[in-house]
Amino acid sequence: MSDFIAAEDRALLERHGLASFDALWALQLEAVDEPNTERGGWSSVYRLELAERAYYLKRQSNHLTRSLLHPLGEPTFAREFRNIRRYAGLGIPALEAAFFAERRLPGERRAILLTRALDGWQDLDHWLKGWAQLSEAQRRAILRACGELARRLHGAGQMHGCFYPKHIFLREGDEGFEAQLIDLEKTRPLLLGERDRIKDLEPLLRRASVWSDGEVRQLLAAYLGEQGDIERWSQRLGARRRHKESR
Repeated sequence: MSDFIAAEDRALLERHGLASFDALWALQLEAVDEPNTERGGWSSVYRLELAERAYYLKRQSNHLTRSLLHPLGEPTFAREFRNIRRYAGLGIPALEAAFFAERRLPGERRAILLTRALDGWQDLDHWLKGWAQLSEAQRRAILRACGELARRLHGAGQMHGCFYPKHIFLREGDEGFEAQLIDLEKTRPLLLGERDRIKDLEPLLRRASVWSDGEVRQLLAAYLGEQGDIERWSQRLGARRRHKESR
């Protein structure tokens, strides 16, 4: 795969001398959290602030994932980048890539993924912490935005795989809330229809424990549309939640 630079970001990165793998790899920044070393290599995330726009710079070395198509492994960012591009093509609201590239060195595989920062957005976890303080209109709008996001995701034939509050970002506007997704590494096609859809939605509801039964039904109404069987879906989701919590 050749290096990718988004057309909207190329001039800005070039102006700052950051339109190449080597320049972004050598950039000295403070990591926003501890490096991920679960896969034997390492993967780190940094915030990059330029005068005109902010980004998150993700760099990794020998941090590989294996699949049938890549039995020897590939950088996890390569998979995430493909999914970012797939979501964009399918019209699923999600984070946007500004740059992606990988390099093979003796005994090492490096990868860089640069994404635009979601400044002005807050993850659903943020809104859930202050749920009781939100107005009824705000709560309804958030539930509708999350339900419609899930509907677009599954309607496009995709399963997120980590549909958690920390991966759903929301922005409040004059006409309600917009929603989009981050962390697309585990995305895959919906293979088992309703079973996969239940599997994707249930972790969200389990983690959003402040939502009442009525509020869950509001989300399901936005997700299923007017013809949806909200009661049956509520029962199936509840049964899966009880099963997961009993393990």
